[in-house]
Amino acid sequence: MLFLVAALLLLGVVMGTVAHAPLGFTVVAAVVIAAWLGVFALRERHARRH
Repeated sequence: MLFLVAALLLLGVVMGTVAHAPLGFTVVAAVVIAAWLGVFALRERHARRH
C-alpha cells in the first residue's frame, strides 16, 4: 500500500500536478494519505477477524 502511495506521488511529480505545490504541502499531504490508508487497513483487518 505504501508502494502505491509512492507511485502515485511520483506520477504526480512527473505529470506536473504536485510540482506546482510547495514541497512541505506535498509531504504533509502524503503523510495524511498514508495515515488514512493505514487506519483503513487496520479497520478492515479488524473487521475481517470478527
